[in-house]
Amino acid sequence: MSCFQVAVLASGSKGNATVMRCESGMVLVDAGISCRRITRGMQSLGLRPENLDAVFITHEHIDHVQGLETFTKKYPVPIYASKGTWRGIKQMLPRLDLQLCDWNILAPQTELTLGGLQVRSFSISHDALEPAGYLFRCKGHTFGYVTDTGYVSDVMKRELEGAEVLVLETNHDPILLKSGRYPPPLQKRILGTKGHLANATAGHLLTMLQTLPRQVFLAHLSQENNTPDLALSTVRSIVAQQYPKANIQFYVTSQYEVVKNKEWEDYHEQNIFE
Repeated sequence: MSCFQVAVLASGSKGNATVMRCESGMVLVDAGISCRRITRGMQSLGLRPENLDAVFITHEHIDHVQGLETFTKKYPVPIYASKGTWRGIKQMLPRLDLQLCDWNILAPQTELTLGGLQVRSFSISHDALEPAGYLFRCKGHTFGYVTDTGYVSDVMKRELEGAEVLVLETNHDPILLKSGRYPPPLQKRILGTKGHLANATAGHLLTMLQTLPRQVFLAHLSQENNTPDLALSTVRSIVAQQYPKANIQFYVTSQYEVVKNKEWEDYHEQNIFE
């Protein structure tokens, strides 16, 4: 059983937001859907946005920040991002008033502590100003979050080692992408080192880890160049080739529906943090 309750409120090119709750706190990663949808998704889990300890932004692309302006007006929650990401956010959301926002800089390869929750940012590779993935540590347990990256770097492998729960990008299948409707320049961007992870690349990343995670959320699936079944079967088969007895619980995220791990069911029956 994981000590992390993870619920992906939305994941994909039209918007991304994930809630993580543990004994040491509760955070939101990205605010790429409307504030109303964030609020509604959290309420469906029995949570209130005003009780968040912080929001962490991976990068400034609109599908990761579009709800931020309204969110910061309604909820006085600290927001963390890299310096480059804040510069990009100001360009992407010119009406966001930083003077009225509790904004904070968390540089890649640095950490902060929120009560009993340790948060570490690490560099990823995407066509953004200073994108980041995140690690959240609670009483010796680790939850990792990484999407929107073009390749698996040594930094990423090192940082994700030991994570029990992962939100991991499985954006596309290269064959579907190359035979699909996307124009060549967009295909080149997605396939490039600052683009998005293919299903197989995500699967191979898991096999590179010395300790397999217990739970993996397959995230940021392309609606044009992927399917849930294809993402799941590709990753599973690659992991099974190297670890035939692997026992990973996979969750395939959705653009429009909340996808949560089984720990939320336990929460509704009893307080798992007591």
